[in-house]
Amino acid sequence: MEKSCVIFGAGELYAPRKKFGSTDLVIAADGGYEKAVKAGLDPSVVIGDFDSSAVPENTAAHIIKLNRDKDDTDMLAAVKLGLRREFRTFVIYGGTGGRLDHTVANLSALAYMNAFGARGFLIDRDSIATVITDGKFTLPKTARGTVSVFAFGGTASGVTLKNLAYTLDDVELDPAFPLGVSNATTNAVGEISVKHGSLLVFFPR
Repeated sequence: MEKSCVIFGAGELYAPRKKFGSTDLVIAADGGYEKAVKAGLDPSVVIGDFDSSAVPENTAAHIIKLNRDKDDTDMLAAVKLGLRREFRTFVIYGGTGGRLDHTVANLSALAYMNAFGARGFLIDRDSIATVITDGKFTLPKTARGTVSVFAFGGTASGVTLKNLAYTLDDVELDPAFPLGVSNATTNAVGEISVKHGSLLVFFPR
């Protein structure tokens, strides 16, 4: 199984349903340290400007303290660290809930990963979000329920949806018209692809 970079943010935590291996990297972004500990994990790295939480004490984790006057969010700084360590699969917990603008920033971080050949998954209570750029995504075989697909960051062309309740074949999606909202899985494994542009995909957890 491919190793993952697992990042904990300070948002709402929906407990992990998988076990992480010894090759996975667990990073806590600022206040996400408490969330990771609550989930029974010991982060290898804690990174942030610690403007809303105290610097952890009595931990073996490597602590990276960032300047508060910075362009990157703590979450994006954690993503960049994982990319530098050559991880290409990211799983983010505690990245939703709380402030809506933080959630949007974390969705943007999913698109950022794609620019470096990586794929990220943002875990919410009932769904998982990911971004596809000029590529294809096959839903997990166990996914059952609502699937929503949106153009992200501009118009997406050559969009095809297969094996979903409502299919599309080589169409254009515009971010101003949410045509892809509230689709659904079927008995067959769903496939989502885009030739040019990015898609924000929500699928059942």
